[in-house]
Amino acid sequence: MDTKATTSVAAPLDRIDEAIVDVLRHQGRITYEKLSTLVHLTPRPCLERVRKLERRGVIRGYGAIIDLQQVSPGLSLLVLVALSNQSGRSAQRAFEATVRACPQVYECQLISGHFDYSLRMRCRDMEHYRVLTETWMNNDELHIDKLVAHPELAAVKSTAAQL
Repeated sequence: MDTKATTSVAAPLDRIDEAIVDVLRHQGRITYEKLSTLVHLTPRPCLERVRKLERRGVIRGYGAIIDLQQVSPGLSLLVLVALSNQSGRSAQRAFEATVRACPQVYECQLISGHFDYSLRMRCRDMEHYRVLTETWMNNDELHIDKLVAHPELAAVKSTAAQL
């Protein structure tokens, strides 16, 4: 791995790169022909810029926006997790490995404040959630102090675009 590339700060995006990113954020399946028209480039330089953005890691991938309720009916939850104060970095690593391996967790962020992590989960029902999180609470390696679940009542706004 090239450590110089990973530790140096990348040059900021110019206005054309920003325009490309903005279009692709909302229309990931757009043709290069249409994209080039929208960002005022010819197709070849547009394709080269997209490839450069992919190599730099600005564009990490492409995907579909999935209606999870149709694919996997059940309960969506926002779960806040606090590890014990004396848990240390090994508990964080163990917790992060656990949630990475858990198919019910589809997002996990390390946060600041009274809680350490924010999870987005999808479970069949509250019993499924209870059994799953009980196994986490009983795992001494994780040092979980508190779990607070907030079931999702309705999606008011949902977007795949990352700011």
